[in-house]
Amino acid sequence: MEQTVEQKLKALYELQTIHSEIDKIRQVRGELPMEVADLEDDVAGLETRIQKIKYELDDLEDEIVARKNTIKDAQTNIKKYEAQLNDVKNNREYEAISKEVEIQGLDIQVSEKKIREFGFEITTKNQVYEKALADLEERKGDLDVKKQELDVITSETQKEEEDLVANAETATANIEERLLFAYNRLRKNAKNGLAVVTIRRDSCSGCFNQIPPQRQSDIRQRKKIIVCEHCGRILVDEQMALTVEEEA
Repeated sequence: MEQTVEQKLKALYELQTIHSEIDKIRQVRGELPMEVADLEDDVAGLETRIQKIKYELDDLEDEIVARKNTIKDAQTNIKKYEAQLNDVKNNREYEAISKEVEIQGLDIQVSEKKIREFGFEITTKNQVYEKALADLEERKGDLDVKKQELDVITSETQKEEEDLVANAETATANIEERLLFAYNRLRKNAKNGLAVVTIRRDSCSGCFNQIPPQRQSDIRQRKKIIVCEHCGRILVDEQMALTVEEEA
């Protein structure tokens, strides 16, 4: 059966009162859920960074080992070439072997230089690694504290919120789709989440702008849905609001 305008207004205000109670519960939590999420992101980011630094340190250690092996091989080759110098038969052979000795010596110098560079890089990365570990422990500590705070608040209000959410779903079923769409849009755009408000002291209780007497009279008659000319919120008279609150 088609609802009257009064029934539609009453259903909208009932839904608003339920949502306002849910909003109050969530306001008690404040920024805690967001703070917990941010800290979880920080912890995950630091863990990823620490793992990356560990891989880089391992790679540098491997590079040092490889360069040390290059030095050993070059030293072995130098000894071999120096022994061959004793058996050379002409200047061309002597120069060729001497060139090989020189090349091996250069390889040793380059490898020693690289080992020093890698060592310096390892020292620097270890400092960054230790700092990241300290930051991680600090963030984990902060996260544990915030999670405990959130758990306490959530445990105190969870059952009440679940009941209110269920009530909101029931109340939503009594509202036609067009009105529900408008209601949700108003709630989304309003800072305080109020889409349906009362007249208080001749003013809209949502934006506090004054409502002309004739318009107030029209609202009290409940013959059509009237919105505030200033903020667009749906307006109901105080008597309807009191009736809804008494029935709740």
